[in-house]
Amino acid sequence: MRHHFADSRFGQLHYVEEGHGEPVLLLHQTPRSSDEYRDVLPLLGSSVRAIAMDTPGFGMSAPLTGEWSVELFAQAVLDLCDALELEQVALVGHHTGGVVATEVAAAAPRRVRALVLSGMPFVDAPRRHQVATGRPPIDHVERATDGSHLQQLWDNRAGYYPADRPDLLERLVMDALRVLDRVEEGHLAVNRYRMEDRIGSVTARTLVLCGELDTFSLPDVPKILEAIPGSVAHVLPGTGVPSVDHRPDLFAEAVRQFLLAQETPSCRHGLNAAPSSPYGTEQR
Repeated sequence: MRHHFADSRFGQLHYVEEGHGEPVLLLHQTPRSSDEYRDVLPLLGSSVRAIAMDTPGFGMSAPLTGEWSVELFAQAVLDLCDALELEQVALVGHHTGGVVATEVAAAAPRRVRALVLSGMPFVDAPRRHQVATGRPPIDHVERATDGSHLQQLWDNRAGYYPADRPDLLERLVMDALRVLDRVEEGHLAVNRYRMEDRIGSVTARTLVLCGELDTFSLPDVPKILEAIPGSVAHVLPGTGVPSVDHRPDLFAEAVRQFLLAQETPSCRHGLNAAPSSPYGTEQR
């Protein structure tokens, strides 16, 4: 992979890339970085130009001042596209990255030729109320002089990660430490986003992707399918929230097959009942 920096209105944006051909831009979850896609990039890079960026405030991209927002992150994505002279891209976003990709596709539909929303929550008024009144923070910790906050970072996510792959959780914790003072703010930005007002403007051909063990986002897949006419869904077997780095082979193949598939007449599809297929084919 090649590491690069590009100028933007928010400062320098770090990105890595591999391969040649049609550009595919990959957006990470909170509090990860482009490292989340390090095993996906070589797989996708065999057939496309795969680019993974660090959202501003994360990884090696410039830190941010002021309140974070999904709209701000989307502006940074478009800044990177402008800097790289990419007139049109396929966007792949995981969790927070999916929400950001949705906003990019809604704000600049001519710039997005295809959209993959992986593990994305559907953020509407009921969800915002639920999060504001009853859900504990996902990643927030208070810094402790004895270092116990490091254990808390691990414990916060341990239930979502496979017990036999501590290396995956190590990678998340390392990214979280880069943004420790604002580690929860990506989630807060997502929960402020009015997705129900924006998702209807998405016109790009869309794949809704989710791990079958992702109890956080899997229940929202039908809502997303309903909101984006013509969208299709695929469930990745045996993986959950960390599907990108846990099963990069399954993730990359689902994305690759969707991007290479010829565009079909617009119709709405249900959840894929056969994981061997890249997306569902049952009309609703």
